[in-house]
Amino acid sequence: MTTDVNLYEPLKKYFGFDKFKDSQEAIIRSLLDGKNVFVLMPTGGGKSLCYQLPSLIMDGVAIVISPLIALMKNQVDAVRSTGEDDCIAHFLNSSLTKVQIDQVKEDIVTGRTKLLYVAPESLTKEENVEFLKSVKISFYAIDEAHCISEWGHDFRPEYRKIRPIINKIGKAPVIALTATATEKVRTDIKKSLGIMDADEYKSSFNRPNLYYEVRQKTQNIDKDIIKFIKRHSGVSGIIYCLSRKKVEELARDLCANDIKAAPYHAGLEGQLRSETQDKFLMEEIDVIVATIAFGMGIDKPDVRFVIHYDIPKSLEGYYQETGRAGRDGGEGHCLAFYSYKDLQKLEKFMEGKPVSEQDIGRQLLKETAAYAESAVCRRKLLLHYFGESYSKSNCGNCDNCNNPKKQVEGKEQLCKVLEVIRDTKEDFRDDYIKDVILGNETEEVLAHHHDDLEAFGCAEDNEDEHLWNAVIRQALIAGYISKEVDNYGVLKLTAAGKRYLKNPSSFKIVEDNDFEDEPEETPMQSGAAALDPELYQVLRDERKKMAKEKDVPPYVIFQDTSLEAMATIYPQTIEELQNIPGVGAGKAKRYGKEFCNIIRHHCEVNCIERPEDIRIRTTAKKSLLKVYIIQSIDRKVALDDIAVAKGIDFDDLLEEIDAIVYSGTKLNIDYFIEEVMDEDHVDEIYEYFKNSETDHIADAVNELGDEYEEDEIRLVRIKFISEMAN
Repeated sequence: MTTDVNLYEPLKKYFGFDKFKDSQEAIIRSLLDGKNVFVLMPTGGGKSLCYQLPSLIMDGVAIVISPLIALMKNQVDAVRSTGEDDCIAHFLNSSLTKVQIDQVKEDIVTGRTKLLYVAPESLTKEENVEFLKSVKISFYAIDEAHCISEWGHDFRPEYRKIRPIINKIGKAPVIALTATATEKVRTDIKKSLGIMDADEYKSSFNRPNLYYEVRQKTQNIDKDIIKFIKRHSGVSGIIYCLSRKKVEELARDLCANDIKAAPYHAGLEGQLRSETQDKFLMEEIDVIVATIAFGMGIDKPDVRFVIHYDIPKSLEGYYQETGRAGRDGGEGHCLAFYSYKDLQKLEKFMEGKPVSEQDIGRQLLKETAAYAESAVCRRKLLLHYFGESYSKSNCGNCDNCNNPKKQVEGKEQLCKVLEVIRDTKEDFRDDYIKDVILGNETEEVLAHHHDDLEAFGCAEDNEDEHLWNAVIRQALIAGYISKEVDNYGVLKLTAAGKRYLKNPSSFKIVEDNDFEDEPEETPMQSGAAALDPELYQVLRDERKKMAKEKDVPPYVIFQDTSLEAMATIYPQTIEELQNIPGVGAGKAKRYGKEFCNIIRHHCEVNCIERPEDIRIRTTAKKSLLKVYIIQSIDRKVALDDIAVAKGIDFDDLLEEIDAIVYSGTKLNIDYFIEEVMDEDHVDEIYEYFKNSETDHIADAVNELGDEYEEDEIRLVRIKFISEMAN
């Protein structure tokens, strides 16, 4: 096989595309030339096509080693949709019966199967090794190759055995694919696989189709999220929360507001998690509320939004999770809610860990805080973190670029930062540099005698820590200073920084976001300029129905971008359908007839649909404390004893009981009221609430007078609400 082969014909035939993305073509040609290949391609870059396409045109069967059974099934379904024969791709893992395994082997021997997905555990089984020795292997693809280094023996020890197994089965080119960025991990992967000579391809981390936004986290966050989803109804999305409790609470609230949502976390039973994933893929569920346990085994290309309810622990985690949006190249809205309290909570979680781990963890959190607080282009910040520069001054697809802040001159401030870094011998982190500039006489500054420096306290009175944060962050992006990762964030002057000190010039900065004035929400832009919304919905419904009949996820039939094009161009024949992006001849022939009929009918009828109003509903959230209180009251335990038992103030207990009865649960606290209150007082307070237009305690205190204690009024209000409202 040589590199002069025409790749565009099979690309169009099998996948419906006219051109390759980024380095896909070069990667495939290296593989066709029999070379080993290493691919570093961030999420959504099109890694799978790099081995799927060559497998379809090369002699023999390609072995794809993948760590996740759920991901295998999704990818096999996707490959099968490219042609008319389901035997073209199979997977071999512990989920199959002996009869199914025998059928897979027969399809491989007869040459009908071009792609075989294998779990690393299955690859090491002697009977599979012996079988694969007897067939022609076109190449080996190691997907999620970072399992070798990043997780190693803890996650998939079998990954360390891949090279010896390949040697047993029979040598063939190896292509390793990962989204992991560090040089250390890349080297480790290549060493373990014995492919140090591999052609290496590194793609950009830029995802231009993703819109990045950070909002201040307020008490109305649940309401804000529900409104956001209602504005983007009918599309798939993921919401990430740090705690399992919040995952379940938020999922309940979404369902109460007619949003098809489900929770997902590691504490749920395995079968339920699997069913939830399948429902999400099949579009029976629109939104998954999850901890970070969700997403790794899901290859769903049409996730349209990823929301971070809590700010992530690291930018690596944030990038990986937001990367699950818009994998098909369509729009993806990445919305994160930020609160300084969340950072404090995350820091508290680190207590008890080794000091070095806490130190690294805090540095990672600082990077996340810097990303959230900065008013600089979000894309520029993210790419800089991963060692990639972004030259555009405005990306046009993030909140900071769409709502730019006024630039101010920062030449003097930058010079001060560079001077202090130089004068402290380039041996300290940003917090220390700020302490010196602000004149903070900390124990560490005094110990190093840096309070004697000429630059100590050089900040002006109106220049606070937020300004210096902005200067340091933007100096990093501009390349005047660098941060030593190995030394947990020590700042160094670069050659450009040293030159700048000798010959300063204008340095414009934007001050950090204060979140006091939140920017207007930017609506998701339509993937098609003149998209027909009613037709688009009808096509989605047909796709869903067909997916159910064929037991495959809807995107396997047609992706969102293809449906959007259909709802814009109105193709009415199988031939015209093949002009739609993502629709090849096999797919058009296999699924196209019904879609063409729908489009033809719609063009004749030509109807319009109106959106519905948004209503927000909440659900009762019964925590363990609430359950304990309810059970204790049922047993007629004195309320003050309940408070003592749970270590809370009596006022706090009454607030919890208020929440319980206001959420619709009936409680009988007569046994306690009769013990501590005069009967006449009870009757008078009860009568007050019966005739009052408000249940506010302050109003009741004013109306009833000093004769009544506030706790008495609160107790009777609980009795009243429980009896009259529930």
